[in-house]
Amino acid sequence: MPYVFAQERPDYSDLASGGVLYSAAGRPAFPVRLASEMFQRCQALRAANGQAGASVLYDPCCGAGYLLTVLGFRHRPALRALIGSDVDTAAVALAGQNLALLSGAGLDRRTSEIAAMGAQFGKDSHREALASAQRLRAQLVSDTGAPPLTTAVFQADALDGQALRAGLQGTLVDIVIADVPYGQHAHWQQADSGAPDPLGQMLEALVSVIGPASLVAVATDKGQKATHVAYQRVEQFQVGKRRVVILKPVG
Repeated sequence: MPYVFAQERPDYSDLASGGVLYSAAGRPAFPVRLASEMFQRCQALRAANGQAGASVLYDPCCGAGYLLTVLGFRHRPALRALIGSDVDTAAVALAGQNLALLSGAGLDRRTSEIAAMGAQFGKDSHREALASAQRLRAQLVSDTGAPPLTTAVFQADALDGQALRAGLQGTLVDIVIADVPYGQHAHWQQADSGAPDPLGQMLEALVSVIGPASLVAVATDKGQKATHVAYQRVEQFQVGKRRVVILKPVG
């Protein structure tokens, strides 16, 4: 049983990509339950190591920001910052729109957009999305006692440590969660196209933006190995075709 924390299977339809959350062709949505499991495992490991409290979460391959946004809705009280970056400027723009949904103003704007589309086209999908937006808005209200949440997104190659440091502007990351490219819909776009190990390069780039107590959770396919001399493996589990490895810095 790979699920230790996300054992229940609630209805995630309010978080469907293309409903309230913005989507675009070629921007696949990461499974909400798996994202929740990865985050909760990292939080439990941090707590066991004395790092209790809300975390700064960073995704260096954020795409449209779906993974970060759903974690923001699912685990708002356990987060104090959500930061994403991607090499694709169009993806970064879309991620900014999705992360904005975690604020009342951003979600209200999206609700108005959906209501306008519903009035114009009268589709059931718009009515369903409007109901989802209203439920998500009620959830935001119920989370008002949580610590303030900041969000940010920037353009950067995940393999370029200098670019990551510049984008993060000194923010120390507690948890990195990344669904790295490995399928038909996403591919590495590194500057050095001849790099034999882009995943290893990303782990190398992350070394300079994490602390000694930080954790890096990476979802890959079975053909990729998330290993690097600067890290040691803490946990590993598999769900379907995805392998998840949680790493911590050595030393």
